[in-house]
Amino acid sequence: MIKDILILQKKEFENRMKELYVSRAVSPKKLDNPMIKVVIGPRRSGKSFFSLHFLKDKKFGYANFDDERLIDLDDYDELIVAINSVYDNPKFLLFDEIQNLDKWELFANRLHRQGYNLMITGSNSKLLSRELATHLTGRHFLINMFPFSFREYLKLGKGDLTTSEIKGKLAKYLVSGGYPEPEIKNIDNREYLRTLFDSVIYKDIVKRHKIRQANKIEDLAFYLLSNIANEYSYNSLMKLTKIDSVHTIEKYLDYLEESFIFFSVKRFSYKVKEQLSSIKKIYCTDNGMITSRAFQASPDFGRLYENLVAIELKKREMDNLIDVFYWKNQQQEEVDFVVKKELKIVELIQVCYDMNPKVKEREVRALVKAGKELKCKKLTVITKDYEGREKVDWFGIKAEVEFVALWRWL
Repeated sequence: MIKDILILQKKEFENRMKELYVSRAVSPKKLDNPMIKVVIGPRRSGKSFFSLHFLKDKKFGYANFDDERLIDLDDYDELIVAINSVYDNPKFLLFDEIQNLDKWELFANRLHRQGYNLMITGSNSKLLSRELATHLTGRHFLINMFPFSFREYLKLGKGDLTTSEIKGKLAKYLVSGGYPEPEIKNIDNREYLRTLFDSVIYKDIVKRHKIRQANKIEDLAFYLLSNIANEYSYNSLMKLTKIDSVHTIEKYLDYLEESFIFFSVKRFSYKVKEQLSSIKKIYCTDNGMITSRAFQASPDFGRLYENLVAIELKKREMDNLIDVFYWKNQQQEEVDFVVKKELKIVELIQVCYDMNPKVKEREVRALVKAGKELKCKKLTVITKDYEGREKVDWFGIKAEVEFVALWRWL
């Protein structure tokens, strides 16, 4: 029976390999090593397609554990026997959505010791990270994969693009997001993302964690989608969603973040205790998910701009290149993003869709004040169109601010 399932899965991925593939921003050279390669990210973000294309010129075996027929598998040796039969004793193995397999980390560890070159994908960050740290320390290489970045999204077009065409692409990407399948197959984006959202909530969270009141976590997710880039605390979320306890809110939020729907950004403080306990801001891993599911009559372009910047910075943070925070002072003046590299604040970023004089003055004033407090000279405002450098003098605080259009920054 297992062999029959693998044969059907093989036919499925062979058909998929005929589809358009957009190369992802991961250097193949980084993957050419004997370590276990772990590709994590949201469902349908292109993890398995990327992995299949990386392995296409190698002799590899494949098993997809996002298949109900393999969920209750208890004899893992039987699986390997079937893979060896279907794929003629491969040395490379690709396991999709491996978190669905019980005690997968022990299985992967054993195969690695036996000389197999493993590539595995997963859609649950916390589950994977915990088991990787416990059982595969020093033997795995992590690849983070979100839906298409704007740079990858532009590869869907043919030939070079004019500045006007790039801006047009950004206007669509801003609202529809970067999930690959709707773009490549030209299917309805909103319906696709609605279905995907429900699948993640009910299959990856409610079912896995045995949540009895599924409507409660769904209400929380809808509320967060409608309040992207806003601050939150567990207490405020408890009152607004009528969920019975702070502990439940914290638990539900963890589930939503580990399934790659949302991520949080901490408020910056030099005191670690304040960073851990303070209010945070919420963001979504894809703009299309926001516009397809949030309670909004029309898109809030300012929030969508900020969310795109947050996604890009989060990916850099997940690759251990930077740490990301936001800043707020006692006067409630705010800087959207504080970029920290090792022990130094290297850049402060404001995102400003509406550049009318009053808004510009407010955003720049906060940026300059934060620059002085955090001893950072690189001050950036990401805008819709306006670009240039301006010298600012705010009550004796002198600074230079760079304005850059979002399309160029991305």
